[in-house]
Amino acid sequence: MKNIDLASIQRPTAAQLEIEILRVRRRRDIRKSIISTLCVLVVISAAVFLVLTLWLPVLQVQRSSMSPTLSDGEVIVFVTTAKIERGDIIAFYQGNQVLVKRVVAVYGDLVEIDEYGEVTLNGSLLDEPYVSSYSSAGSVHGDDKEFSVLVSENSFFVLGDHRQTSIDSRNSEIGLVHSDRVIGRALFRLWPPDKIGSVR
Repeated sequence: MKNIDLASIQRPTAAQLEIEILRVRRRRDIRKSIISTLCVLVVISAAVFLVLTLWLPVLQVQRSSMSPTLSDGEVIVFVTTAKIERGDIIAFYQGNQVLVKRVVAVYGDLVEIDEYGEVTLNGSLLDEPYVSSYSSAGSVHGDDKEFSVLVSENSFFVLGDHRQTSIDSRNSEIGLVHSDRVIGRALFRLWPPDKIGSVR
């Protein structure tokens, strides 16, 4: 067996030891920095997810009951808010689906719809430039040719802008929309690209 001469083994100099210590520290610092960055990204992603889920839900419009204002397939950002006014477009739960309609009347308002589909609000004919087509109250609500309702507290009377195809507050299955069912108010159109912008 070959003997090893311990005296011949070169010992690292102080400078070499210092370089090795710095290299190890640098590697440890880089590892810490990567872990710290990943933690920050996870927290930011979770915060963005919560904001989008709780305060800015993003929904895709289904069907054509809100045309021409909103079309089938468009992606809309809604904002959750307690302040909803006449004219706002809202998303709300209806059973196991989500509907998007326009708020026509709020608490205390008297809504009347005549046989031609024209809406009177608190005795005054409502100016509705956004409506693409009218239909009589009876064609959606039932056999009655005319329709009237007083909006109760914490509720909204909603209609689609395309009245001939819209199933809305004229229909007894939907009726007045209670504030508990409201997801949010339409804020911004994300898709398609040529229509990006605010929604009214």
